[in-house]
Amino acid sequence: MQRSLKRILQFIGVGLLAAFALALAIAPVSNSLVDQWFRADVEARSRLVYNAVKMPIVRALSDRDFDRLSGIFDSVALDPRILAVGLCDDTGKLTRPTKLMPANFSCDKVARSEGVSFSTIINDGMHIMVGTFPITERNQKSYFVILHDLTFIDTRSDEARAMLVAVLLAVAAVLLITSAVVFALALRSWMNSLRKAVEEILPGSARMAGKRDTASVDDEIKRMLRAVERGRETIRSAEVDWNPDTLQRLLVEMMPDAEVLIVSNREPYIHNRAPDSNKIEVQIPASGLVAALEPVIRACGGTWIAHGSGSADRETVDANDRLPVPPDNPSYVLRRIWVSDEEQDGFYYGLANEGLWPLCHIAFVRPLFRESDWHYYRAINERFAEAVVHEAKTDDPVVLVQDYHFALAPRMIRQRLPKATIISFWHIPWPNAETFGICPWKEEIIDGLLGSTIVGFHTQFHCNNFFETVDRFIESRIDREHATVTLRGEETLVRAYPISIDWPPKALAGQAPVAECRVAVRRALKLADDIKLVVGIERFDYTKGILDRMKALDDLLTREPQWKHRLVFVQVAAPTRSRLEKYSKLQEEAVALSDDINQRHGDGSYKPIQLIVRHHDQKEVFRLFRAADLCIVSSLHDGMNLVAKEFVAAREDERGVLILSSFTGASRELSEALIVNPYNTREMSEALGTGLRMPDHEQRARMRSMRRQVREWNVYRWAGRMLIDAAGTRRRQQIIDIANG
Repeated sequence: MQRSLKRILQFIGVGLLAAFALALAIAPVSNSLVDQWFRADVEARSRLVYNAVKMPIVRALSDRDFDRLSGIFDSVALDPRILAVGLCDDTGKLTRPTKLMPANFSCDKVARSEGVSFSTIINDGMHIMVGTFPITERNQKSYFVILHDLTFIDTRSDEARAMLVAVLLAVAAVLLITSAVVFALALRSWMNSLRKAVEEILPGSARMAGKRDTASVDDEIKRMLRAVERGRETIRSAEVDWNPDTLQRLLVEMMPDAEVLIVSNREPYIHNRAPDSNKIEVQIPASGLVAALEPVIRACGGTWIAHGSGSADRETVDANDRLPVPPDNPSYVLRRIWVSDEEQDGFYYGLANEGLWPLCHIAFVRPLFRESDWHYYRAINERFAEAVVHEAKTDDPVVLVQDYHFALAPRMIRQRLPKATIISFWHIPWPNAETFGICPWKEEIIDGLLGSTIVGFHTQFHCNNFFETVDRFIESRIDREHATVTLRGEETLVRAYPISIDWPPKALAGQAPVAECRVAVRRALKLADDIKLVVGIERFDYTKGILDRMKALDDLLTREPQWKHRLVFVQVAAPTRSRLEKYSKLQEEAVALSDDINQRHGDGSYKPIQLIVRHHDQKEVFRLFRAADLCIVSSLHDGMNLVAKEFVAAREDERGVLILSSFTGASRELSEALIVNPYNTREMSEALGTGLRMPDHEQRARMRSMRRQVREWNVYRWAGRMLIDAAGTRRRQQIIDIANG
């Protein structure tokens, strides 16, 4: 008995020693492999960045346009893994470095050769990899340098080493448990006389069974984490074709049986009674939010909760104010909420669009804040939160809260459904803290948003502004490294999710070829076949820069009168919020300005500007895009701007030129557009001239690059990224529940 016990104890000791020895032997090798893998990844990322921006850099250098060069570098430096970028000229001088470039960095520290090279430098204790890429322009050689902070590799190496030690210790623990079980069984068969001793061991066996249960829990936890990681790999992969089926499979795998609800002011389908008949017509609103979310809810199914604003909306719902949509092939439910005219004046026209809209867009229109508007805003948010609870079939739905109309709703939903996963997406810009401080109810709005599991913005810049605002006005804990805010023990992720469009857009289905669209549109507009067609398409909103693009056209025709009778600018503007003075006045100013420009530059039947003030459905919009030679998007401030992406998606002929405001989120993705400052009339005018003269081969190169960007980062990938992050938080909560229960 004692000899057997001694042998087993010796076996356990040898196993433990072997486990520790193996850990010591493998740890250096694993660290080296991890280091090599990540360095190779950093080098590959550097090469991809270089290949993407090489031609824009060459063009900027050729034009001696160093402001554009700075813009390119700033866009590259938005990547969180990239520390800084700059340009070393052939004399060793550093040109246009981005703001995080180390102060003592010198071009002399990097290897300059005929080919691509990589080197590692140490700056203030920080390991930095420097990628050096030669660029030749006009027989002058420069070197584009990309600096990556390699600190994360040390962190990952430590994590790998800790994981390895943990695994080996787990192996040792299993050996210990197995040996103990064998020992107990041997005792029972060998010595019946020691039954009492065996019975004393049985509680230990019970504990071991408990450990086996814990192992099962661990397996379940690992299964959950593997599912989340598979989803993240899917998001990162450029090879995945993102479509409704991809998104649906992702949702089923990541969040099986999850119920999806969307909360928005705008409904995807509006039923109106025709003014000259009793016929009920279905209208799809001209809304970027609807264009982005409707394909997602079609793919996922669920319920869309929205304000019923159509004149025939009440007549088309059932007794529970529900309606299956889309009308031709229902795949989800539209639940309509009724808002009185008085409530609409305070909630929508008042606080939302006379207060928050100008506040966030910084379009130099003074925001108006009224106490009565705030009461209506809070009441409508409460009504929509109650609707979420009423429509939810489970206690943990996934709720997508959309835009500035419902800043208070996340907190209200959280109070009623504590287990819900709430994703709030703010579709407009978030201003700096000083600007947002104007709002009298800033603390309540921030607190409401922080009731979300995730708060999303279009760009990292807007995320940073949100962090600064929270830091200024709310007592909370901000973790910028992990991009979280913790308020009263609840953590909220703050992430940038650049929104996009369906690919391919459904409006392209059944469209005539581009050549036929060109002929048909010119005939409808009574234009000659050889007329250059410039289009602008959006809602009549003072943030869109409609007047500014008209003034740019006026400047072009004044400086280059040879374009008269050779081009026409068609501005399509859907009326919106006409009850507000700023919007109705804008329409009046646009009509007056177009009349003035037509009078000065037109003659006879020729009018350089055709202003069309009416709603166009998506089919009409895409037909105009396909017929156009140039599309101008001159927003004074915009969260993303999906019109720019729709124009790109419409052009499978890889022709057409996009002029894009630098103050749109889209400008950070569509860098091959002609990027302009809409406040600079001459700059926009010159961009118009450049676009009108651009040769086909350059149009093709630019459009091909932009189409690849929009195709790969379409709306399904946008939704997928949010759902992956949401799944991670749900898994973590489930793990906590398992551990506690």
